[in-house]
Amino acid sequence: MGVDYYKILQVDKSAKDDDLKKAYRKLAMKWHPDKNPNNKKEAEAKFKQISEAYEVLSDPQKRAIYDQYGEEGLKGQVPPPDAGGAGTTFFSTGDMPGSFQFNPRNADDIFAEFFGFSSPFGGMGGRGGGGGMRSRFPGGMFGDDMFGPFGDGGGIHMSQGAPRKAPPIENKLPCTLEEIYRGTTKKMKISREIADATGKTMPVEEILTINVKPGWKKGTKITFPEKGNEQPNVTPADLVFIIDEKPHSVFTRDGNDLVVTQKISLAEALTGYTVHLTTLDGRNLTIPINNVIHPNYEEVVPREGMPLPKDPSKKGNLRIKFNIKFPTRLTDEQKAGIRKLLAP
Repeated sequence: MGVDYYKILQVDKSAKDDDLKKAYRKLAMKWHPDKNPNNKKEAEAKFKQISEAYEVLSDPQKRAIYDQYGEEGLKGQVPPPDAGGAGTTFFSTGDMPGSFQFNPRNADDIFAEFFGFSSPFGGMGGRGGGGGMRSRFPGGMFGDDMFGPFGDGGGIHMSQGAPRKAPPIENKLPCTLEEIYRGTTKKMKISREIADATGKTMPVEEILTINVKPGWKKGTKITFPEKGNEQPNVTPADLVFIIDEKPHSVFTRDGNDLVVTQKISLAEALTGYTVHLTTLDGRNLTIPINNVIHPNYEEVVPREGMPLPKDPSKKGNLRIKFNIKFPTRLTDEQKAGIRKLLAP
């Protein structure tokens, strides 16, 4: 097969576009000749190989030809005899109609398109003439001078060539109290545009996994870096999901505490009442109250609230409030009886 582009990028044959981008980003930064001044010849060779591998594998047409015929078929040479057969298309180096021949692009051009550094640096510096590689980075992108003072020729003025960052994209992530109490995993399907090395965009769909931790609060943010649309000279936006609590039929949340309000009669308030509740994790609680329940009375049950985000083994409290229903009218006989019972 000749050159193994998958091996050069250190990816397997099922690698997706994101895998190729990550591999190219890592290896191109590692082997850029400006970063290897003491080993420039080897670095240039590896940098060219990495760029060529990425150019082929990131292009569906080139990748399909390479996967079937290898480097020889890609570069216009007749495939080996065992690659033939009915329906097979051959590629030759001639000008025969329908033939395909791949000529690798300049490695610096691919690097510049990928990282967003544009032509203002194109005429400065150099690494040899003729067909050699040309530098877009004055004084070396990776040297100490990159961080030198701007305006005196020492370093890159990033505002000229660095890609701008798109603003974050925020979406609410509704969760029930039960999900936040126990913790849960949410799968979110997103659609976005990705760009290849030439700047051409295509739609893709992805499934993002969000692990909601026990006790997370409303407003907690989960960020997926650079999952927005890809555009030339723009760093993709971060995708941010913000936890939102759905209303619950029984409980409301107050910090790490859970609050519930029970409706009781005046007789129950005066003579005692037993609270029966089902917790967010499905347990049944029975809480007898023997005190007189006045309108501002609050029964506190320790450690039956929400898990603490930093330590889910610890919990807030359950606070039980009461809505006492008073009678709308009393008979004279009832009033006399109450006076007698409650006389000092």
